Amino acid sequence: MNIRVLLADDEETVRAGVRALLAADPDVEVVAEAADGRTAVELARAHRPDVALLALGLPRLDGVAAAEEILRARDGAETAVALLAASAGDARLGRALGCGATGFLLRDGDGARGSGDGGPHELLAGIRAVARGGAFLSPRIARHALAAAGGDERDGGAADGGLSRGARARARTDGLTTRQREVLALVARGLAPADVARRLHLVEDAVRGHMSAVLDRLGAENRVQAALVAYEAGLA
Repeated sequence: MNIRVLLADDEETVRAGVRALLAADPDVEVVAEAADGRTAVELARAHRPDVALLALGLPRLDGVAAAEEILRARDGAETAVALLAASAGDARLGRALGCGATGFLLRDGDGARGSGDGGPHELLAGIRAVARGGAFLSPRIARHALAAAGGDERDGGAADGGLSRGARARARTDGLTTRQREVLALVARGLAPADVARRLHLVEDAVRGHMSAVLDRLGAENRVQAALVAYEAGLA
């Protein structure tokens, strides 16, 4: 599988580091680079990469706005968007989760440079997942997003009838069928529909149908938001 990547980050040293990391995978090729969001959108239209890897803090047009433009203007191209955060605590991630990007990855010391949670393998796994049509959420980003949303199993949940966020998420997923829960758990792990179908011995259209039903039942706008519910409920 040859994965063509557009890399956009305003810091040249970061682009060089990520480019070198991606070059370690013979199936990944960086076909274009941009230092700002407007150029990234133009290059995405020109090159039609498999994955547009965009830093959140791009100048001229930030990563979220650039992602939205790329996804609107794909013209039949199968470009997927992954957003690259400087840290799991980046305040822009809350807004980013609803923009349609299917990858949320880290470029900080723990993510892109190979130490700590995930490292370079996580970045490469994320690129592969979104290229195959899956959704990939860095575990560190997921943990921070859940903590920032407020409350965990220790908070007592006094603000919501005594239920913690985890309990509320489990109540939501309890309304899913067994098969839907299985599909959600695998999607939350970054598997693409074709991979989920193979794991569960289903046809791909059936997986897509189950996931559509999951989104409806959870009230989630996209697979990334559904994956967060799966994390909260302990399914992933």
